[in-house]
Amino acid sequence: MGTGDSRSKLGRNLTYGMLDRLGREIVTGRFEGRIFPTEADLAREHGVSRSVTREAVKMLTAKGLLSARPRQGTIIQPVALWNLFDTDVLSWLLERQFSIDLLKHFNQLRIAIEPEAAALAARFGDNEDFALISAGLDRMVAADQGREDPLDADIAFHVAVLRASKNPFYWQFRDVVATALRTSIRFTNRIKGRTASIADHAAVRDAVVARDAVAAHSAMRNLIGDVLMLIDSKGAEEA
Repeated sequence: MGTGDSRSKLGRNLTYGMLDRLGREIVTGRFEGRIFPTEADLAREHGVSRSVTREAVKMLTAKGLLSARPRQGTIIQPVALWNLFDTDVLSWLLERQFSIDLLKHFNQLRIAIEPEAAALAARFGDNEDFALISAGLDRMVAADQGREDPLDADIAFHVAVLRASKNPFYWQFRDVVATALRTSIRFTNRIKGRTASIADHAAVRDAVVARDAVAAHSAMRNLIGDVLMLIDSKGAEEA
């Protein structure tokens, strides 16, 4: 790799490092009640070039966290304007102080999308899709026996169902599902004292493979509905 390539890679690494640092600080409220620093101030504070901070600020603006306004400078946008489908933003949100409300909102979104994805998978999925869903279920069985990571296995199952829907919009939802499920699964498993129900996931797989769209929709809705009930019950306990 030439010197130019090395400098380019270093610049990208510095930019993404600055992006991650500033994103976390914004989401955790470090700048609350304060004027957001100028690019020059950020560069001095973090020991990087103005071009690095400028690019990081541009990326945060694209994610909806910041806005540059004439005579006002760069300001932090209200949470309602953040791009919650951006996996960086979602990760920062999930890593700040734990929020049952955030988990509830995420699973309310899942229950609006994943049952329909399962129904579409039953209608349009092919043998390769069915094999991936079954492989995800097999990994969950292995995880139950301590031979696989339970989070990775559960995520693989749900992502395979989204893929099998053959709907590109649902398929692009996979990164959001994978990112948020890591927190959601840890939370629900801690409440239940065990990993996800193999039988509930098997019911989804069996219905999809049988091309029973109605049963697939119902099975996935029941699966996510149980998660929502757990979250609601925990929220009631802490209210």
